[in-house]
Amino acid sequence: MVLKGQSIRNGVTILVNGVKAEKQLIIELSESWEESQEKFFKKMLQQGGKCKVNGNSFEIILKERTDIDSKGNRPINLPPIPGERTF
Repeated sequence: MVLKGQSIRNGVTILVNGVKAEKQLIIELSESWEESQEKFFKKMLQQGGKCKVNGNSFEIILKERTDIDSKGNRPINLPPIPGERTF
C-alpha cells in the first residue's frame, strides 16, 4: 500500500534523514513499505515525534495548537441560556 497525499496534513513538517521533505518524496518512499509500517507512520503523523522506517529516520513536527489551554484542554463552548436574545 502507498500513502496518499491527504494523509500528510498541512500543519505537519517532515524531516527525512535531517532534510525537510515534500509530500511526493514521502509518498514515493512509502511504496516500498509494508502495511504495518504504513499504519505506524500514519500514527506518527498524528502525534509527531521521531521514528525509523526502512532505514530512513523521520522527524515529524506538528504545528502547535493555539486553542488549547495550559492543561491541554480544549475551550468549552457553553450553550446559550434559554430565553436570552442578542440584538
